Amino acid sequence: MDWTLAIGALCVGTVVGLTGMGGGALMTPMLVLFFGVSPLAAVSSDLVASAVMKPVGSAVHLRNRTVRMDLVRWLCIGSVPAAFAGVLVAKALGRSAGIDVFIQRALGVALIIAATGLFVRAYLRLAERARHRDGRRDADPPGPPVLDVRPLPTVAVGAIGGLVVGITSVGSGSLIIIALMLLYPTLRASELVGTDLVQAVPLVASAAIGHLIFGDFQLGITSALLVGSIPGAYIGAKLSTRLSGALIRRALAFVLLASALKLLGVDTALTAVLLLAVSVLAGPVWMLLRKRHGFPALPRHEAAVPAAQLEHVAA
Repeated sequence: MDWTLAIGALCVGTVVGLTGMGGGALMTPMLVLFFGVSPLAAVSSDLVASAVMKPVGSAVHLRNRTVRMDLVRWLCIGSVPAAFAGVLVAKALGRSAGIDVFIQRALGVALIIAATGLFVRAYLRLAERARHRDGRRDADPPGPPVLDVRPLPTVAVGAIGGLVVGITSVGSGSLIIIALMLLYPTLRASELVGTDLVQAVPLVASAAIGHLIFGDFQLGITSALLVGSIPGAYIGAKLSTRLSGALIRRALAFVLLASALKLLGVDTALTAVLLLAVSVLAGPVWMLLRKRHGFPALPRHEAAVPAAQLEHVAA
């Protein structure tokens, strides 16, 4: 048992418990960049470990009835065969250095998409809050929202997400959940997470079976991942009630971007410059977006606005 690897998995599991995202997006790059595991072995071992962990969270959401099974069915029609096909795509490229380079580059692109998706998710939430606050958003009807299910786009989302997961292990949480938000903006947050988790069970299982047959699964790596990530996810879930989710998501997006740049082979000096630029510009850009939607630039001043307005009216 590699206890250093288990400690790394504990850290990643904690992040996943805090944010609900970033399992494959952080675990696989960690294996490749810090532990020298080949990309194919990293993807294979991470997917098998995820196949063991995914049903735990899914059972909770099924018990709480926060799963849209109609969406799960359409997603799985596309994602399950596509996930297995993704493994075959990797296999077709051969067991040489070329396959490792291809998977590493594909993983880097997937991480950039995932980091971008975190920003899109935060912006959509900001816009939704603005519509709700100024009255342009209709009141929520009682009971679950009525969805106009769109089969073909939903199957397409599942197919694309499944293919990416089969090749890179990234996307079952980060990419598909963003696509669901765009397709079904009326979905409640709990239903969005629950639906994504349940559809990810057969998706990840399909990809894991493919990697067990055709990939480079290593039992020692997967065992260390499970030993660390399961308690890490539990710790993260406990901490999530005390820490700012927005702060955690920003940190996650930064880590995803840094990992993506290194996986894409970007020079270390250029990586540092790009990350520094993002660090400097991200804050002002987000403050500008907040002000355009009628919010104070800094969230901590938001609660003081209604009180100030009331004093003005009283005067």
